[in-house]
Amino acid sequence: MKYYLIAGEASGDLHASRLMRSLKVHDAEAEFRFYGGDLMLAEGGTRVKHYKELAYMGFIPVLLHLPTILRNMKQCKQDIMTWQPDVVILVDYPGFNLNIAKFVKQHKHPSPITHHPSPQVFYYISPKIWAWKEYRIKNIKRDVDELFSILPFEVDFFEKKHHYPIHYVGNPTADEVKEWRLAPNPPLKGGEWSDKPIIALLAGSRRQEIKDNLPTMIRAAQKFEKGYELVLAGAPSIDEAYYKKFLEGTNVRLVKNQTYELLSKAHAALVTSGTATLETALFDVPQVVCYETPLPRLIGWLRKKILKVKYISLVNLIADREVVRELVADSFSLTNIENELEKILDGPARQQMLEGYEEVWQRLGKEKAPDNAARLITQLLSSAPAKSQTN
Repeated sequence: MKYYLIAGEASGDLHASRLMRSLKVHDAEAEFRFYGGDLMLAEGGTRVKHYKELAYMGFIPVLLHLPTILRNMKQCKQDIMTWQPDVVILVDYPGFNLNIAKFVKQHKHPSPITHHPSPQVFYYISPKIWAWKEYRIKNIKRDVDELFSILPFEVDFFEKKHHYPIHYVGNPTADEVKEWRLAPNPPLKGGEWSDKPIIALLAGSRRQEIKDNLPTMIRAAQKFEKGYELVLAGAPSIDEAYYKKFLEGTNVRLVKNQTYELLSKAHAALVTSGTATLETALFDVPQVVCYETPLPRLIGWLRKKILKVKYISLVNLIADREVVRELVADSFSLTNIENELEKILDGPARQQMLEGYEEVWQRLGKEKAPDNAARLITQLLSSAPAKSQTN
């Protein structure tokens, strides 16, 4: 089979590379062509473009780079039609990928030259439309043949609310953490370490997130610096020079490309929203979720009125209750962060959170996501008919 994969971010590169590895086990003749990163390239096949050439986030960056984005999209569409894969596998990154899905569906007929049928469209790591842009369900129903979810609560959202059958395949982050914790790993690098327990700071992977959240996170953690080592996890995509202006004059240490090593040693953490909240929970590190926004009172009101979910952290969404404290928009403040961090350093709140993490593990299940997805994908391609476009 010929597989065309599109991943637009570092996390997508990781998850897609694991899927490719599993697909090779289930399909000895697998051929790959893709938009992605170095991890995907290491699995073989042809990389058409690196995801770093695609990853523009936010209204202004997208507007400024619109010609480049449109050119990349046009090139991708042409490349798919030329290569004629059996399936296009989209990995998260909905702004770009849903447009590709629409194009493939609009051209879903045999080539007049080769009579090769147009590819099916499979979506691995479904778009998080339950939080924002729920209207995209119409596009998904129309353009996506099979949807593979990595979050258990998405099953009810898609199947019960929108009557669109999906496949929950397990959670790859849980797989990765489990594998890491079972393997022998090097110690945390960065020089000599004291015997103090560590408070980890995970301030996001984008410059704006870091700028908005990190200064207050540092000030809150500094209240406890006499008894704790303060360590910041540097994002792979952010150079060390960017962090300097935030760290000058503080005792916060920066470690790069060692997030799992840091979490394996941490006693507690301050974490911005995203996959990092789940990773922190899976390492059994009590945490406070911090996310500052502009116009916090307005955003806090809009969050209650517009967002379709009660929580922003994956931990709480999976548990369907507040396991970790979320300080977002109008609740984000230095005092609140200090108070919540103090609660989880020791005492009953810490123990309650650790018990909640066990519930998260149970809800994620024991399925190995890339293996399960690869098995389903190859079975669907070889035998099962595509979904009706009337779903």
